[in-house]
Amino acid sequence: MTEQTDANERTTERRVRVVLVDDHRMFRAGVQAEIGRTETTGVEVVGEAADVDQAVTVITATRPEVVLLDVHLPGGGGVEVLRRCASLMGAAEHPVRFLALSVSDAAEDVIGVIRGGARGYVTKTITGTDLVDSIFRVQEGDAVFSPRLAGFVLDAFASTDAPPVDEDLDRLTQREREVLRLIARGYAYKEIAKQLFISVKTVESHVSAVLRKLQLSNRHELTRWATARRLV
Repeated sequence: MTEQTDANERTTERRVRVVLVDDHRMFRAGVQAEIGRTETTGVEVVGEAADVDQAVTVITATRPEVVLLDVHLPGGGGVEVLRRCASLMGAAEHPVRFLALSVSDAAEDVIGVIRGGARGYVTKTITGTDLVDSIFRVQEGDAVFSPRLAGFVLDAFASTDAPPVDEDLDRLTQREREVLRLIARGYAYKEIAKQLFISVKTVESHVSAVLRKLQLSNRHELTRWATARRLV
């Protein structure tokens, strides 16, 4: 077996399913052509979207491992996509991870999407090879940044005090925290059930458990509690 064959086999051993979210069709086509040669790169592009609503629909339907997300999108921007996909990012099994891919290198854009839950941020000057490498690193749980952008994030988080341990919040399971956040954002039980792929009855059980553990009486008190802790 030749060294070239060995190299090809190593290349095709790994696979990652990706959704491209960008409002410029030509750019999406270019990225697809550059990284979407699955047998060579290991990247399979399973969906595309041009705005926030399309992005949420496609991501929810395809459940990719990684989403390449532009920061500036019609309908609320990349941060809104992250907010509406919070339950997918927090899934215990097969979480969806987000890598921002943007022309912007502004500190506020970088910090905004990282606070929103993105695992990294690279600019559109990145090479195809480096982009493929970044996608796989994000899939594996690493944080990835273009060289000078990491400094923005380090400065932003270094400038804030570490949050104190919240014993009340620690009593809640991961799923209960997800339900809590969605309740506090004003979602109806039926909407929460759809977002988290569970039944309405299960949502009701989680809400009852949260109220009991936090010693609260109703969803209005729960919303105030979550807002005071900046969980919304």
